[in-house]
Amino acid sequence: MTGLTEQLSATTLLRFATAGSVDDGKSTLVGRLLHDSKSILTDQLEAVEAASLKRGQEAPDLALLTDGLRAEREQGITIDVAYRYFATTRRRFILADTPGHVQYTRNMVTGASTAELAVVLVDARNGVVEQTRRHAAVAALLRVPHVVLAVNKMDLVEYAEPVFAAIAEEFTAYAASLGVPEITAIPISALAGDNVVEPSANMDWYGGPTVLEHLETVPVSHDLAGCKARFPVQYVIRPQTAEHPDYRGYAGQIASGALRVGEAVTVLPSGRTSTITGIDALGEAVDIAWAPQSVTVTLADDLDISRGDLIAPSGSAPRTTQDVEATVCHVADQPLTVGQRVLLKHTTRTVKAIVKEIPSRLTLDDLSQHPDPGQLVANDIGRVKVRTAEPLALDAYRDSRRTGSFLLIDPADGTTLAAGMAGDSFAAEAVKAVADDEGWDF
Repeated sequence: MTGLTEQLSATTLLRFATAGSVDDGKSTLVGRLLHDSKSILTDQLEAVEAASLKRGQEAPDLALLTDGLRAEREQGITIDVAYRYFATTRRRFILADTPGHVQYTRNMVTGASTAELAVVLVDARNGVVEQTRRHAAVAALLRVPHVVLAVNKMDLVEYAEPVFAAIAEEFTAYAASLGVPEITAIPISALAGDNVVEPSANMDWYGGPTVLEHLETVPVSHDLAGCKARFPVQYVIRPQTAEHPDYRGYAGQIASGALRVGEAVTVLPSGRTSTITGIDALGEAVDIAWAPQSVTVTLADDLDISRGDLIAPSGSAPRTTQDVEATVCHVADQPLTVGQRVLLKHTTRTVKAIVKEIPSRLTLDDLSQHPDPGQLVANDIGRVKVRTAEPLALDAYRDSRRTGSFLLIDPADGTTLAAGMAGDSFAAEAVKAVADDEGWDF
């Protein structure tokens, strides 16, 4: 019963991100979503109304609900990732409103890195543009399992079905070619509220869900118990008291899968083995625990285990390596160069490393590879080969977004240089777009 309760609790939370080109209406969509779902406080709405009147707007500008920085309000653009938390009777949400400008691609990577769903907006008047393709590619790189194409500003094209159908067909074919597993197209008007929370009377030809309805009902892949178990050790508990003179527990958060008492495990990178003798969750002894629970694990043997080690079932333990090949998104203003010494942070483990090679830089406009660029600068996405001073138990990112990801850090000042995804860039076998008679599917 406890397992069922925990699983239901997990599936009631959806992390999603919004993306799109400049002025496609992301912030307005988010504001409309919050407003129409009654997820904003009265004083927040009053502040937006006052700010809108000050700018000479009769109706409240709902984009101001997310554009919190002064520079964002003055320029009418989104610069940084804005996180919003809201809930309906069916699900809780963590929303990341990400910027649309090319120079803020790194911000979108930050916002979408933990998202289970991405909403990509397109202006119905402009259709699929370069930045739309760029955001679809980033979503594919980050293995976001669900992508929603929100064709916005349908009121400005007279709610024409053929306009929506053409955009949906083009985007679906492109995203599917990148390996995006699920794409849902929804025609909306964020400004007028059509198909955001309430169904649109202006588009009776559309029979699919509203944006909120889809967000509330999309299956969330929280079946981490079905994944291979990974337990990065955060802290070693040694009370050494009269009551617990020999107690040695390993505390941390289960990254994926499930751990069971009596299970044979391997500790990495040492490769030593033992058996789980106890699991403590919230002060209570349990026989099984699963991601993302925080627990303390005890083992049958006194092994040399410290922060940064990884405990995994012996039958499915990852291989360790000192040679890391990955796709990285460079997020720092200073470039990443061949031969540069860095720190690599993977789960709770941080090791010294050196950038041995930068084989290519990805051009997101057309997905072409620019060979041997020599360096990566801010917002660049490229392939790197890194040699670490110590072995790492690194999974492929396609298998685990948690244990297949890492950060490259400047050892001098602790600045994050790049976010990395181990293994292949896109899905190994990209899904081929199969259009129906109309070219899109509800």
